[in-house]
Amino acid sequence: METPKYKNALIVGAGSGLSASLARLFAREGLKIALAARSIEKLGALCTETGARAFACDATKTDQVERLFGVVEREIGMPDVVVYNASGRTRGPFVDLVPAEVAQSLTASAFGGFLVAQQAAKRMLPKQHGAILFTGASASVKGYAQSAPFAMGKFALRGLAQSMARELSPQGIHVAHFVIDGGIRSAARTEPAERPDSMLDPDAIAMSYWNVMQQPRSAWTWEVELRPWVEKF
Repeated sequence: METPKYKNALIVGAGSGLSASLARLFAREGLKIALAARSIEKLGALCTETGARAFACDATKTDQVERLFGVVEREIGMPDVVVYNASGRTRGPFVDLVPAEVAQSLTASAFGGFLVAQQAAKRMLPKQHGAILFTGASASVKGYAQSAPFAMGKFALRGLAQSMARELSPQGIHVAHFVIDGGIRSAARTEPAERPDSMLDPDAIAMSYWNVMQQPRSAWTWEVELRPWVEKF
């Protein structure tokens, strides 16, 4: 029974929440880490803490994504774990939505995921080894009122992940999509005292990503739903 071992991780759409928890976990497990975001100034403390390298990249731009993978491969090594954690969101009454803003939201949530995943897959396939992980949301499976663009993007990302899993799993690439169904706890956003653990702990989410990554290929998961114990669904 083969349990995969990973060496280098690339997290796209890195920030202070789930991405930071993933970076800390990967660092504890001995992986080299690359963090990518449009603005990397906010990542300095996390890089110092985890030994990660930060790279500026707009994941919606084909040339920037191609360049990102080339630089990461040269400076850290070929990423055999790639996490797409970026998304775009615009809200409002359906008839008031601005088409250009909707297009931008879709591009960040879904097309960027395609660009990143394609570059990752091209590098992983020759070795028949790697994991490509997508961060979804409640909107991946439920379209809420006044949130059509977010649902459109997350539905598309889920479809991308499912299609990739069916095509790439038999070639040794573990593709997984995570439905984060609930609010994620942060320093600025905590649950009330009378409802303990009613929000998702980002460290707990990260552990679920790691558990999926450790699955033997005889029992791979392509999708996981995570929600607090009191969350309605």
